[in-house]
Amino acid sequence: MSTSNFDQFTGESLQAASGYLPDVELLTRLANEFFTALPNAAIASNSNAPSSAATPELDIPAFPADHPHVENFVSQSDIPLPFETELNALLAPINEISAALSGTAHAAGAPSPAAATFPPPLEIPVFPANFSSAVTPLPLSAIPLPFEDELRALFTPAQKASHAHASAPASSNSGSSFYFLDSIASPVTRAPLPAFAAAHPPFDVNAIRRDFPILKELVHGRPLIWLDNAATTQKPQSVIDRLSYFYQHENSNIHRAAHELAARATDAYEDARKKVGHFLNAPSADEIVFVRGTTEGINLVAQSWGRQHIHEGDEIVITWLEHHANIVPWQQLCTEKGAKLRVAPVDDHGQILLDEYQKLLNSRTKLVAFSQVSNALGTITPAQQMIAMAHRVGARVLLDGAQSVSHMRIDVQQLDCDWFVFSGHKVFAPTGIGALFGKAELLNSMSPWQGGGNMIQDVTFEKTTYHAAPARFEAGTGNIADAVGLGAAIDYVQRIGLENISCYEHQLLVYATRGLSTIPGLRLIGTAAEKAGVLSFVLKGFSSEEVGAALNREGIAVRSGHHCAQPILRRFGLETTVRPSLALYNTCADIDFLIAALHRIQSGRVSF
Repeated sequence: MSTSNFDQFTGESLQAASGYLPDVELLTRLANEFFTALPNAAIASNSNAPSSAATPELDIPAFPADHPHVENFVSQSDIPLPFETELNALLAPINEISAALSGTAHAAGAPSPAAATFPPPLEIPVFPANFSSAVTPLPLSAIPLPFEDELRALFTPAQKASHAHASAPASSNSGSSFYFLDSIASPVTRAPLPAFAAAHPPFDVNAIRRDFPILKELVHGRPLIWLDNAATTQKPQSVIDRLSYFYQHENSNIHRAAHELAARATDAYEDARKKVGHFLNAPSADEIVFVRGTTEGINLVAQSWGRQHIHEGDEIVITWLEHHANIVPWQQLCTEKGAKLRVAPVDDHGQILLDEYQKLLNSRTKLVAFSQVSNALGTITPAQQMIAMAHRVGARVLLDGAQSVSHMRIDVQQLDCDWFVFSGHKVFAPTGIGALFGKAELLNSMSPWQGGGNMIQDVTFEKTTYHAAPARFEAGTGNIADAVGLGAAIDYVQRIGLENISCYEHQLLVYATRGLSTIPGLRLIGTAAEKAGVLSFVLKGFSSEEVGAALNREGIAVRSGHHCAQPILRRFGLETTVRPSLALYNTCADIDFLIAALHRIQSGRVSF
């Protein structure tokens, strides 16, 4: 983000939380300048203007010649275009100029207006050649574009793709394009509108906040500001409603009965599995195992695959960044098997030292397990590179995605991890549900770690035959309703678009980082170049618990403590930090309240 854009983003932080109103005078002046700049615009108001003036041309956006539906699109004039009436009203003055200047052409034998097909094709004006330079100094990011969604909807993904790979500017006869919209910053996020915006609604943080009923809650008489998202995220109304609907209309055990409710519950449960598979881009839904959360998923791999394949003298590699859930199970396994646990170090910014990590990998390395995003520091690890390095020595890799799934798009095929685990409650779903992805050949070679109903094909007193994955790892009655809730949460996130979320949260992180740096005595812990929305800090003269309690009295929820990541905090000489953490419903106003409260604490204006 450029300095000027960032300063604008900073200076208008409170407006970002409440929306923007256009400057009517500015819009009027721009409109007048625009119509005045049109070729021969003076003719409409000057009866003495020369009659031989050229008629201004009105370009229609050009569709790619090979577009499969271009002929149908042009010929089906009886199908009204979205907001055609409103758009034509906006263009009426220009069309009137065109009609006034067309008399000579009609006299020469051209079709008269009365003979034209009605309704006429939508006419889009050509912006002056110097349009972009003329508006550069203006704060267009604060002016909502009229009918932006409808204009974008006119362009299909295929057309967008044809523009995306064009390396040279369009020629003068290539037709008009609406891609100038992508260079104008969104009123809320202050970021360029991404190329995928047509697939998702524009990111509107105020609309998103209305989806989360708990954000209307009062804490100590103040509106709740939820900045404890790394611990758990809040739930949108759509997830709450889906849980309620399940218990009202579908509640049953699954897979075991022929009655209607069993069929409904089974369908809902397995549909949720398919949604998780699609969310992670897994090759098959059969590679998705429902578990209680990340912790259980890691323990499943340790107790099943680990007990089968880790032997005395083998080595397991983790990193300094790990949550206790990705340390303790491997310690237990190494103690049981006589294996060795090795730890990749980090630098003073909290980034993995890849050269040192490489030195740990050898023929004895059987497993590498690490976090994609650190829960204590927010560091984003170079996961794909680290996985490839481990595979080169024949090691298997488990990736902990608890802190990444709500902030970035996950593609397990591109990452090529052997297992991926995450918790639903980190991504706006209920607690007590999560998922383990595992490559099919691995899952089906692993022995079940729990026994019981549902995971068997046949049982005798002499022998039990197990189902293939995923059922072989889902003994007993699962958390059916919350799995369905996880599916609803994934639907919600995908409607918004993870790229939209990532873009917005990154700007919020930059804004918060700059704001926290203004507080005397505050030290940020974890300053990696690649970070997700975690801001750990300590405040000189105050314990983490004191800061957390003082913020709580202001209605601001943060985490204070060791965050189940004691080794990495001790790497920085600390036992605890204060940890605000961000999600898609947070705003610059939330950050402003946090920073103002910390200034009051630091200046001694808060009693303890």
